[in-house]
Amino acid sequence: MNYIETLTKELEGMAMGFFQLLPSFAIALGIVILTRIMVGIFVRIVSRVTQRANLRTDLQQLFETLTKLAVWILGILIALTVAIPSFTPAGAVAGLGVGALAIGFAFQDIFENFLAGVLIMLREKMNIGDSIACNGIMGSVERITLRETYVRQFSGELTVVPNSMLFKNPVDIFNDQAVRREQVVVGVSYDTDLETAEATIRKAVESIAEVDKNKGVLVFAQEFGASSVDFLVLWWSNTGEQDKRLTKSHVIMAIKKALDDAEIEIPFPYVTHTFKEALPVEKAPLAANES
Repeated sequence: MNYIETLTKELEGMAMGFFQLLPSFAIALGIVILTRIMVGIFVRIVSRVTQRANLRTDLQQLFETLTKLAVWILGILIALTVAIPSFTPAGAVAGLGVGALAIGFAFQDIFENFLAGVLIMLREKMNIGDSIACNGIMGSVERITLRETYVRQFSGELTVVPNSMLFKNPVDIFNDQAVRREQVVVGVSYDTDLETAEATIRKAVESIAEVDKNKGVLVFAQEFGASSVDFLVLWWSNTGEQDKRLTKSHVIMAIKKALDDAEIEIPFPYVTHTFKEALPVEKAPLAANES
């Protein structure tokens, strides 16, 4: 057997087959390029439709992303069918069915985040621009994709959060309502008339312009502290108009000034030291040999 001649014939056959498939490859490449163009066209159409429908920003992004995926999958299937004559979509589905279990385990986190991203976009709460807190991460939502959410923390850092974490854990949405409640604890000395102290604190809080007068101010004598009687003070303010931390600062300063003007003491923690008088030491009787 002439191995060189056999190898030469095999290479020539492969080369002939390759050149015969070149037109199919060229057509498949053209289909991929056309698919890229069609993706841009369909995304623009979907964007205009969703904007006219006044959908939320995250829902607009969801429909645009799903449109991209659908057009790309269809275009790639057509390109593969043209480039590889033996390829059929039915055969691809059957092949995926054989390895579905392995793929599922390998890409479990990706699929989980993908489904969580779809559900997050579909639900009404947590939109782009919302201020949220989840698992110690606090910031503003900048972008929501099908796999992850971009949260700009209040300190400036950008945190990329997997969607599954936001979907499976409690999420606090700070700006769901503009009016929010805040509180502070104020201690007064034990020799203070508590009714006078309560009225003084209430009047001081109500004097702050940012405090919502319609919801009222609550002042409760909360507990007997180590060196003071503690009042719990609660009020409501519009956080959309002013940062709640600034409002709280104004409230604390107003309470301090009002209590000082009323000569009501805000005591420091007291420490009392008690010294017992030492007992006299009795003389022990002298031993017989010492007398």
